[in-house]
Amino acid sequence: MASSAEETKVNAMWRSWGAPSIRIQLLIRQVLVRRELDLSAKEPQEKVRSGDASANEYFELGAVDVEGGKFYPAATKYLLQAIEKWDGDDQDLAQVYNALGVSYVRDGKLEKGISQFETAVKLQPGYVTAWNNLGDAYEKKKELKSALKAFEEVLLFDPNNKIARPRRDALKDRVTMYEGVPVKTKER
Repeated sequence: MASSAEETKVNAMWRSWGAPSIRIQLLIRQVLVRRELDLSAKEPQEKVRSGDASANEYFELGAVDVEGGKFYPAATKYLLQAIEKWDGDDQDLAQVYNALGVSYVRDGKLEKGISQFETAVKLQPGYVTAWNNLGDAYEKKKELKSALKAFEEVLLFDPNNKIARPRRDALKDRVTMYEGVPVKTKER
């Protein structure tokens, strides 16, 4: 039977070996996901270069760039081209507007993002992801009542939505807390 000191030493070694192992696994996973995204974009990129890209291929490229997390101007360009060339169903077009909204918000263009999310939910009123994104964007903009309305809209379509329910509840408390409190505005 090992002594308590030996067990402590082994446990400490195991913890120290385990931590880098987890970090390495996460790094490998990130590399594989990025590679998969790059490979999925290869064919649409060739079509864009040749001038034969469809709206769906522009959408794919834009979505890959948004998911990749750093090419928002390129994603925006591809998604705008997808909208321009779109000849399909408006319900599907809502996904393009939602992706464009995400691209704008992540690129720091909150107003433009909100506009795209609003277009997405007009095209597809039951689009829960776009409603969640709209609520998130309004909350970032400190428009709490608008954010609350967006999250309530999510819950009409998906009453058990795990994103919207806690956000709605927290916003209800904040909106109630600030009711009747005058808001200072900058005078021009």
